[in-house]
Amino acid sequence: MATVKIQGMRCGHCAGSVTKALSDIDGITNVQIDLAKGEATYTPTKEVAMETIKKAIAAIGFEVVD
Repeated sequence: MATVKIQGMRCGHCAGSVTKALSDIDGITNVQIDLAKGEATYTPTKEVAMETIKKAIAAIGFEVVD
């Protein structure tokens, strides 16, 4: 499992949007959201560049934080 911190998620709709955005990336499966921690965990099935993840999250109005 891999984890990314995402700023701005506050509700179930936010979690659903992030889940869909990450799941749509080739090489990412099994996305789980923890709103309390502001994190998304996922299973990478191949190498996925962090820039690809950041762009997908930014496109729906959120930000990956380090």
